[in-house]
Amino acid sequence: MKLDSKLFDSIRVKPDKERVEQDRHPSCDHPGCKRPGTHRAPKGRDREGQYFNFCVDHVREYNKSYNYFTGMGDDDVRTYQKDSLTGHRPTWKMGVNRQAAEGPDGFDARSSMRSNAQRRTEQVRRPRERKLLTLEKRSLDVLNLPYTARGAEIKARYKELVKLNHPDANGGDRSSEDRLREIIQAYNVLKKAGFL
Repeated sequence: MKLDSKLFDSIRVKPDKERVEQDRHPSCDHPGCKRPGTHRAPKGRDREGQYFNFCVDHVREYNKSYNYFTGMGDDDVRTYQKDSLTGHRPTWKMGVNRQAAEGPDGFDARSSMRSNAQRRTEQVRRPRERKLLTLEKRSLDVLNLPYTARGAEIKARYKELVKLNHPDANGGDRSSEDRLREIIQAYNVLKKAGFL
């Protein structure tokens, strides 16, 4: 058993704070400093994703003197700042570079997008039809109507079927009375559902 292992020390003896910090963090990257480097600082331009590890005092000192544009001339800084507005992606003015917008086969993507947008705006917007419930479909079937029937069409068909199946219209014959009940019930279902 090793008596100087990290595990043995942390179990048997109260751990030394400096030693635990050194174990958890690498040492400070400032020359001559032995304290743990708990703070990350960027290494600079063209080394994105790379960091120095500094202690608190040295990271403050580094941040005071840090300049991303060190080594760049004034014109280069202005160009960089201008390019940062577009995310450093190339851009061109509208209407310029038409041949680049058109493909090698002469296809102009912008004009086709323009025509598609115009066609969509000219298209008559129909309201979305709601999905019919089973009871509503059954009611339309009882009235012998298509599923697209609405309002006046339903009323007219209802009146017609009531006149045909009413016992008074059949000379007092009660054999069509059940059919009449079905028709009235179907009409009430459609009325409650908002078809009328």
